[in-house]
This record gives sequence, C-alpha cells and structure tokens, in this order.
Amino acid sequence: MSPAIDLGTVRLLVVGDLMLDRYWFGEVERISPEAPVPVVRVTRSEERAGGAANVALNAAALGARVTLAGIVGDDEPGRRIDALVRAAGIAAELAIDAELATTVKLRVIGRQQQLIRIDFETAPAAAARDAKLDRIRARIGAHDLVALSDYGKGGLADVAAIIAAAREAGKPVVVDPKGDDYARYRGATLLKPNRAELRQVVGAWRDDADLRARAQRLRAELELPYLLLTRSEEGMTLFSEDGVLHVAAHAREVYDVSGAGDTVLAAIAVMLAAGRSIAEAIDVANRAGAIVVGKLGTATVSPAELFG
Repeated sequence: MSPAIDLGTVRLLVVGDLMLDRYWFGEVERISPEAPVPVVRVTRSEERAGGAANVALNAAALGARVTLAGIVGDDEPGRRIDALVRAAGIAAELAIDAELATTVKLRVIGRQQQLIRIDFETAPAAAARDAKLDRIRARIGAHDLVALSDYGKGGLADVAAIIAAAREAGKPVVVDPKGDDYARYRGATLLKPNRAELRQVVGAWRDDADLRARAQRLRAELELPYLLLTRSEEGMTLFSEDGVLHVAAHAREVYDVSGAGDTVLAAIAVMLAAGRSIAEAIDVANRAGAIVVGKLGTATVSPAELFG
C-alpha cells in the first residue's frame, strides 16, 4: 500500500449483530465418570467483542475512525461489549433493549482445542431496531462507507431500510450476508458471502463456469456492482460487470477461522472508504484473512502485520 494513504482519515459506520465472545481455558486430565466427556479444569478466561463489534475492532485496528451501531440488552454482556469497543476508541451508538438477552458465545478450550461452544441469544424487539435506525439516519452523513455484519440474530431485520438510507446519503454499503433471502440486500455496493452461504441461495454449482453464471445472475438481479465470494483455501472471487477476478489464497497455517470473515469485511470496507480500487481492497482483505486465521478466536490484524 502506498505510504501516502492515511487510513486515519477513513470514517466508517459499522452496523449489525453484536455479541460477546467468552473463552474458558483449562486443563484436561481425565474423563468424567458421569459421561464419556472430558473434564476441563478452568484456569483462565477471556472476553472479546464479537460479530459486528469485531468488524469495528478490526477497522479501528487498521487506523480508521469507527462508529458502531447495534442493539444490546440491559445486562452485563451488553455493558461489557460497550466497554470493550469504547476502550478501542470506537464511538458506540448502541440501542438498549430491556427485554433482550445480549448474545453470548461461550467457548471452552482444553489442550489448545475448542471442546464445545455454548450460545445464548434472543432476537431484539422492533422498538429497539427503530431506535437504532434513527441513530443511523442521524449519523450516516458523517461517514464515508457503511459496513453491515449480519449474523442472523435479528439485529439487521431492517437491513433494507439501512441500505436505502445509505444510498440516499450517497454512501457505499458492503455487506456480510446471512440466510437465504438475499433480496433484502438489494442495492448494496458489495455482498460478501462464503461458499456455504452462496450455495444456500443459488444452489450447488457443477464447476467454475456454472458458478460464474449463477453468481453473475444473482448479482444482476440484486443490482449489486460487486459480489465477492470467499472460498477459504481457494482464495476469493469477485464478480462484477467487468467479469471475474480471482485472488489466490495466501498459504498460512490455519489455527482458528473464528471471526475471519469479520476481518475480511473490515479490510475491504476500510480500503474502499480510503478510495482504493476494488482490486487492491480485495488483495489487502485476502492477506488480512490469512493472518487472522493463525490467531485464536476473534482477533484483529495490525497495519504492521498487514503492510509491514
């Protein structure tokens, strides 16, 4: 990347499902006499902001000025997410839903292996989504780009209204989608599904030619300038009116893929907001994803790691 580019001037609005990732680390020395499962003696724990909050943290780690909008419950996990993102210098615009239990993902790690993940989650109420949307509309004009992180937890049930507000304000929108209803993402600038997510929408493809036809048809139907397919060890493929651009994966040891999609979305958003080309944005995001899968859990990538 050119040293003339200052990512500190980038103003990014991140919106989506918020969650708290909890990790319990321990030693496994025996099998339970009650059932054939390992007994983990927990020795330490960690908490990290996940979901859209992890996208915001990754963007902030690259130097962008970030605002995070979402919904949390009036509970300890919600307050913890707020504290974690504010500690990273992120402006938190979080709507509070008193009836919502903030999403928590608890992972138990023994012998450097994830043994189990336990999820706690409920969907936010319409009133909380309305309050969030009002905040987004009031602040969208002060940002260069909007990044939407959909984890299917209900925080982006109003995603079509958010995209419409961004388009009205003249702001690009990049989306990490979820589910099989991609019609609600119509009009976004870039949609970033992975292989399993795209297959759920367009069906299984026979070969690359079939994939190209299905992806380009979907892109045209949804009026998307770009559809970016992340393909894990096969790299990334961009579909646009100009054709197809494939970027090969960087050979790295994979330790944990948790949150890698968040890192990729953040890198693309920051680079596009900085005025870089789509090709350069994808190249940087590809490298960022390769770096973060070598780390445990939801993690960020620093400019030194990415550009050094």
